Amino acid sequence: MAPFDSVTARLILLLAETGSIGRAAEREGIASSAVSRRVSDLESRLGVVLFDRSAHGVKLTSAGEAYAQGCRTVLRAIADLDAVMSDFGSGLRGSLRLACTSSALTGRLPELLARYAAKHDGIALDIQEMGAAKALLALDEGRADIAIVSDNYDFTRFEIKAFEDDRVWVLVPPDHPLAAAIEPRRDIGFDTVIDYPIVGIHQAGSLDRLLGEAARKAGKPLVESVRVESFPALVRMVEAGFGIGFLRSTSLHLLAGTDLVCAPLAEPWALRQLLVARRKTSPLSAAMKSFIALCSETYAPSV
Repeated sequence: MAPFDSVTARLILLLAETGSIGRAAEREGIASSAVSRRVSDLESRLGVVLFDRSAHGVKLTSAGEAYAQGCRTVLRAIADLDAVMSDFGSGLRGSLRLACTSSALTGRLPELLARYAAKHDGIALDIQEMGAAKALLALDEGRADIAIVSDNYDFTRFEIKAFEDDRVWVLVPPDHPLAAAIEPRRDIGFDTVIDYPIVGIHQAGSLDRLLGEAARKAGKPLVESVRVESFPALVRMVEAGFGIGFLRSTSLHLLAGTDLVCAPLAEPWALRQLLVARRKTSPLSAAMKSFIALCSETYAPSV
């Protein structure tokens, strides 16, 4: 069977429409001899006669009618496929796989995703919650297109942009000895709180790593009374009196309805950023490009 040739297929349809090799050649901008040769070669490969030739022009045979109908079907399908691919290329269709930390999902990301989805309803969103290290690994292994993670990791292989500024806060029960040292609208030093037992959070997670590094630099080990894996659980355990806790500012809404006392840490290291990251060597799809642009347009640095 002869392979389908879209150029020859268009010539067949032009010949069927005009009934003239000369007019078909003129419409296509090629020599009449080239049209005749293409049709003759196709007939030889197919083993059928597609046109009756006469002094008055050309006319489709029964086989030619069937072939012309097939050409119309295939050319329409190609045009439809081109349109679909154009939608993917322009970002009207496609998919976007996001690997996000809990801090990102408790901050401004959900509202941003809703805004993005409303504007790009042809983009299928796949949102995966995981720790920062696993999110960056997902980028490396091609299981995610974009990661939103904290800034205390190695980003050598990644292109990054600021997503959201974030500060570490300490929270304590109202009857805790430290509560008296917390004043409204005032920050507090890490050295003031480090001697108290804490409720640990998500071992080897970004906040755990950040606090551990600060404690090592201060020369004092963190004493954990208990460890949990989620911020809501941390808030509940602090409420129950198991120790003080640390939260990022993106998660402070979890304190609503509690009587916990909180204050931001004063140290410069406590002010961090969440970053939008993608692997430098990965192709930048239209969906990725539009999402990263929206993140940058809506990023508001802390004063």
